[in-house]
Amino acid sequence: MLYADKYRPKALEDFDLHSDISCNLAKLISQNDCPHALFYGPPGAGKKTLILALLREVYGPGVEKLKVECKPWKIELPTRTLEVEFTTLASAYHVELNPSDVGNNDRYVVQEIIQEMAKNRPVGVSSERMFKMLILNEVDRMSKEAQHSLRRTMEKYSAACRIVLCCSNVSKVIEPVRSRCLCVRVHAPTHPQIEARLRAVAAAEGWALPAQLAARIAQASDRNLRRALLALEACKAQQFPFQEGQAVAAADWELYIQEIAAEIRAEQSPRRLHTVRGKVYELLVNCIPPEIIMRRLALELMQKLDDELRQSVAEQAAFFEHRLQEGSKAIFHIEAFVARFMADYKNFLLAAMA
Repeated sequence: MLYADKYRPKALEDFDLHSDISCNLAKLISQNDCPHALFYGPPGAGKKTLILALLREVYGPGVEKLKVECKPWKIELPTRTLEVEFTTLASAYHVELNPSDVGNNDRYVVQEIIQEMAKNRPVGVSSERMFKMLILNEVDRMSKEAQHSLRRTMEKYSAACRIVLCCSNVSKVIEPVRSRCLCVRVHAPTHPQIEARLRAVAAAEGWALPAQLAARIAQASDRNLRRALLALEACKAQQFPFQEGQAVAAADWELYIQEIAAEIRAEQSPRRLHTVRGKVYELLVNCIPPEIIMRRLALELMQKLDDELRQSVAEQAAFFEHRLQEGSKAIFHIEAFVARFMADYKNFLLAAMA
């Protein structure tokens, strides 16, 4: 078992990093007040951990008896029958899914799932909690039509189910949905907090973790606790016992993006663009989110640029990231960003030589 899962807090009272949030959630549950909720914050901050602890506080340990279902759905539309298949993680009390996995059909999936949940009430719970919970991940990647559909469905079935939303960018969630939820901001842990957590894990495992190595892991994690714990595990596999000057290995996909950025700066041609397209495809096939690829690639490209060109690249990256959210084919928008950068960079080099 990974350390990120092994040392994940199970109950609200076990939280050290977000103790204020967990205490407020426990007070709500004790007063039998469980509204729709929206948890937002950067990756690795602890959103899913808080949601799972909230489920356990409401329903007890029964929520840990999970089953994974890959279920086909037939949704009757006015003009056709829509067939979609997606994976859900469910217990007797809740269902967890990612609506953005089905692309532009996400609005039909949300309606169908909530209607199905409303027909079945959980058993073995108090009368104040006779509702199921639906956990929707990556809500900021849902289409605007799906979010408007979610707003109407939240109102219609509020007595039968509670909806818990999870996202990284709350600005991409429409205001009508946000206004109907209890918004909980889960901030990223600071570097000292990550170092303290790493030392706690090392002490639980019976290791001696050098302070300098813990500081370097925290610095390389970009305030992502999950990433820091995975890096700690990678350092142990690489060299144990730990050394003060031990290097912190970067993730393979990050090294791959650095290689792509170096190739783009080295040559700007249709042939190189075709090569880059194939490598971006490899990242997408290995489940690296396209937004992460776009952001990391832009940062790598801007490292060795003139200030004037750096501003232009940042503007183009923001433009194509917005297009990425609105479109359905991520490779098109990432490739368009790379082509735009190649053209601008080549013109900049020619002007500098002239």
